[in-house]
Amino acid sequence: MAQVAVVTDGAAAMPPELVEEYDIAVVPFQLMWEGETLRDGIDITPTQFYRRLRTAKSLPTTSQPLAGDFVRLYSELSKKAEAVVSIHVAKEFTGTYNTALLAAKQVATVPIEVIDSRTATMGQGFLVLEAARAARRGASLSEVVARVKSLIPKVHVLATLDTLEYLRRSGRVPTLKASLGSILNIKPVFHLYNGQARLYAQVRSKKRAVQIMVEAIPKTAEKESLHIAVLHADAPGEAEELKAQIVSRFDPPEVYIAEFSPVMGSHTGPGLLGITFYVDG
Repeated sequence: MAQVAVVTDGAAAMPPELVEEYDIAVVPFQLMWEGETLRDGIDITPTQFYRRLRTAKSLPTTSQPLAGDFVRLYSELSKKAEAVVSIHVAKEFTGTYNTALLAAKQVATVPIEVIDSRTATMGQGFLVLEAARAARRGASLSEVVARVKSLIPKVHVLATLDTLEYLRRSGRVPTLKASLGSILNIKPVFHLYNGQARLYAQVRSKKRAVQIMVEAIPKTAEKESLHIAVLHADAPGEAEELKAQIVSRFDPPEVYIAEFSPVMGSHTGPGLLGITFYVDG
């Protein structure tokens, strides 16, 4: 029997090969789109989603996992593990964390620790990955939780958007601001840290936005301690170029490319490019 099972949600946007390798349980979000209900990452892949989004007349609405989804999963895992750690997208963005907490109280067969990652996408994914690695080494639940919480303040996510149009359509920015941004060809760079997404910079080209994101990586980071992932929404070529630039400059021991999940991409649109990183030590 495994000592600690690891759970997360689809907002972590982890590469599927990592989910499979470390036997991570992922609870999907749902998309309601033109009469269909689709499980993010199961019934629709990121590639399929962005292809459809580019020509869609309406945006999908999103729904967080239900308490029952967590109860069923926790109950199933309690038969195979001695404890569960469940790591979720920042509570400022969705009620998933609170839903998982509620579900955990309904499953009393094993200890369940629910953690607010204070981040999203592969920032959240890195925390999940480290939890899974610690669990595989035989760490106890308290040791896994302590390891994850020690990394939370170190995780940064930066991203730039091709357009503000999808944020406008989802009601996240005013129409006038989105229109001016498009006319002036403004590329915003956002910084996600400690549960808050803030404007980090505004520039006139995506090339400059990428440069700013790379410059945010601490220059003092020793290559052995830098963990980084390149994020993209239907921009695989740009993601590969950015990864090559990062590898050439920093030579990190761990670097991934992760696709922005449909549930998040419905607000940002295709073309997003970003990085998430932490320096351990």
